[in-house]
Amino acid sequence: MLESLITSKTRLRLLIKFFVNSQNHSHLRGLAEEFGESTNAIRKELNNLTHAGILIKHSDKNKIEYQANTIHPFYTNIRDIIRKYLGLDMLLEQILERMGEVEQVVLTGDIARGSDTGTIDVLVTGDSLNEDYFEHLTQRLEQLIERKVIFTLASGRFSSGGLMLFDRQAGI
Repeated sequence: MLESLITSKTRLRLLIKFFVNSQNHSHLRGLAEEFGESTNAIRKELNNLTHAGILIKHSDKNKIEYQANTIHPFYTNIRDIIRKYLGLDMLLEQILERMGEVEQVVLTGDIARGSDTGTIDVLVTGDSLNEDYFEHLTQRLEQLIERKVIFTLASGRFSSGGLMLFDRQAGI
């Protein structure tokens, strides 16, 4: 559905890259390589998004790096739309609904780096998790969000990498 509003595939991919996780940043050649597109197409969209204030750029040695402008008035709205487009809101809701005592829900893999490959890797931590529900949940989520979902269950706390969607202790 978002493809009908944002008709440029390159622009949509850039928005996913930078707004699924505000820590994501990249430079022109890296994006062209990652997306398999020409630097001219990427440059055009980067310039449009930077001119609109949605992205910011800064120099890192001899490269210009881009990332989401977290102080832009529409940052939260764009982030929420991108996460809803990827199905992350439904994913989190379904996990918290019947999984038991969930401590954390963390996105790992490509999606945490802003690359929509069609697979979402999710780490769920907590004690007394309802493991029987995961198989049913996986099938249901894959139908709802039209992406492959891979769950990893763990006890204890996860502290490095990934994109934190839920953390009971931090109140997120």
